[in-house]
Formats: sequence, structure tokens, C-alpha cells
Amino acid sequence: MRLLLVEDDKTLGRLIKKGLEEEGFLVDLVSNGATAEEYLNTENYEVIVLDLMLPEKDGLSILESLRNRGICTPVLILTAKGSVEDKIKGLNAGADDYLAKPFDFQELVARIKALIRRYHNVSKGIVSFGDVEVDLVNQNVKVKGKDIELTAMELKLLMMLALKSNRILSKTYIEQSLYGWEGSPDSNVIEVLISRLRKKLDPEGKYIKTVKGLGYILKI
Repeated sequence: MRLLLVEDDKTLGRLIKKGLEEEGFLVDLVSNGATAEEYLNTENYEVIVLDLMLPEKDGLSILESLRNRGICTPVLILTAKGSVEDKIKGLNAGADDYLAKPFDFQELVARIKALIRRYHNVSKGIVSFGDVEVDLVNQNVKVKGKDIELTAMELKLLMMLALKSNRILSKTYIEQSLYGWEGSPDSNVIEVLISRLRKKLDPEGKYIKTVKGLGYILKI
């Protein structure tokens, strides 16, 4: 899943970005409020991890702007401002969660995953279709109760389709979510990944469907 991390401490930002990428997330890292707004005006994210004390534009102003524009992307405030008053201000401004520094990294990961599940209304973190069960929390897949081995990219794509089931995802959206700004290394890589997923999970093509000219959809 693609995240925007807004953190002005560049050393800390790089460490968080590295850790989240090791957890399977694709992370765009920016260090000031103005750049964050530029990214938010052009890109779609599953979660925004937002510091409050930022150069050029503070995090609270960014958050209020998002909510005033009707953008409901989950926002987790990650800041050194940890007083009860600060937390109340952040949550009242539209934050979905609030974590004060210093923090435990695994708690940050758990909170991000919880926000994603809640936003997509997958409370138990499991999406099922046919004989397939996708565990979004533990990041594993079972077919008829048996674990199925997927590559890292196959798993990321399946989790994306599962989270956004019954919605058409364009090839461009999938590429950017999986590979970021650089794009996929080959023009047909998404088609290849879809084909492999179908062979392993949905050989009859009941669930993972191609919508000509639009993209792909997991129908549940």
C-alpha cells in the first residue's frame, strides 16, 4: 500500500521509510508542508503519516485543508507534541490517530494497518472469495485452507485488489501503487502479475477480471 510520510527530521524520516518499506509499504517521503500539499494534490495514498511541526506549512493546517476539501484519506499524526491538549486539537482537526514521539516502530506499523482495515471496512483483516482467504494483517494467502506461496509483488497486488474489491483499478494506478514514481520496469508487468495470480488462485477467472480499457477488478 502506498503511504505519504511527512517528516522534517530527515534522518528519522529515512529510518521510518526504510522500516515501512521492509513491511511491504511503498513510501513517498517529504520534509516540508508545501511539498506535502503538492503530493496530495496529485497522488492518492492509503494513509498519510503527518508530523505537525513542519517548515513552510504546519501539519495541522495541511490536515484541516484536506478535510475541508472532503478528502477522507486516513491521517496518523506522528509528532513530538504529545500533550493531551495537542492530541485533542489534532483529533478534532480530523486526524484518525495520534502517536507521540518517541514511539515504538511496531506500534506505528500496527496503527497504520488498523487504519487501512478500518478505512476499507475490513475489521478482521481477512478478505475471502471462493476458496481463497487473504489475511491482510499477517500477509498470507490460503486456498482451501492451505498456504499458497506468492512472490512479494503478487502478494502486494492481491492485497490491493482485496482491499479495493468490487472497484475497478486502472493499470496506471496499480503501477504507481506498486512501483512508485519510477513506474514498472516492463510495460506488461501488471498483465503478467494478474496472469500469475489467476493461475494460482482463480484459474476459472471468476473473481479477478479484466475490464477492457479500464483496468482490473476483484469481484466478491
